[in-house]
Amino acid sequence: MKRLSLDDIQLGPRLGVGTVGEVQAGRLKSTGEEVAVKLLLPAVSDDELVRARFEREMLILEKLNHPNIIRYYGGGRHAGQLFYAMERVTGGTVKELLEKFERLSWREVASIARQVCSALQHAHNHGIIHRDLKPGNLFLDEAGHIKLGDFGIALDTHSADLTHQGLTVGTHAYMSPEQIVGEENITGKADLYSLGCVLFELLTGRKPFQGTNFAVLFEQHLRQPPPKATDFVTDCPLKLSQEIELLLAKKPEERPFNARAVQGVMMELLSDASAASSPAQPANSPSSTGIPLATPGRADVGAAAVLDPGMALLARKLQPHEERSVSWSALALLGFIALGLIGLAMAL
Repeated sequence: MKRLSLDDIQLGPRLGVGTVGEVQAGRLKSTGEEVAVKLLLPAVSDDELVRARFEREMLILEKLNHPNIIRYYGGGRHAGQLFYAMERVTGGTVKELLEKFERLSWREVASIARQVCSALQHAHNHGIIHRDLKPGNLFLDEAGHIKLGDFGIALDTHSADLTHQGLTVGTHAYMSPEQIVGEENITGKADLYSLGCVLFELLTGRKPFQGTNFAVLFEQHLRQPPPKATDFVTDCPLKLSQEIELLLAKKPEERPFNARAVQGVMMELLSDASAASSPAQPANSPSSTGIPLATPGRADVGAAAVLDPGMALLARKLQPHEERSVSWSALALLGFIALGLIGLAMAL
């Protein structure tokens, strides 16, 4: 396990607290990098299962190295308290973004989907199944990059599971049918089902199943056909709506083959949208309406020439209100100056 001493970190204010842990801001003394430090609460530090889960999360994060997954810096024990340091992102979560704007445009949703799929494929390739994919576990930086986090109940298929057989784990609104019934052989297809629930909610502003308690909700996940996104969003491309339907298939074998296949659909949708908005530009030219889908040499090699207009829209929404106001004021001022110059030229 990658070891790190708490003495190596300059701790800052508390960022949040949960049932078993708290998160504090921090800065690595060696590099100056800003991090978030997750510490196991002293009240539960003596619980053997809680400690085992916390250590398992550290081991899982250490296995993963991907631009769309929260980066792990290392961890250890301080005065009997387990902790680890991870990448700190400042754009909030997709859940917070949804609460603010009620729903997102299909381009933004496709951008989030293709980034999450890239993260999921990397995790699945390493035998890691997240099992708790939801908007609150998708973090954003200010440029619109998605960072998948919170692997607290993730399954490492290469190690013994800490979950008792037959026990359901996950968040009710996003759980796959196989998780609900406690199947032993959970695969990455469970994450794909959760992704379908997330994408439907981001597009429509409502969850695909509306059960008022977990029993009703579980029954809907198991037996009720999912609604169509196009019934709620008129400008949603049919291909996107159909892909979400496939993700929400009750049987794992009826869902897309893997996360990479879903990512390909999202990249195609974004590429078509970018081409439609900038028909005169070459596919690999800079654009004010889109940015590269990936960084060459990291994930999605070869896709950097395709533009992602959804990420540009996300970045705009994540810009602080004051900066947006200044930007619009600046544009307005430039417009008035331009009109004045045109008027002066006509007068001359």
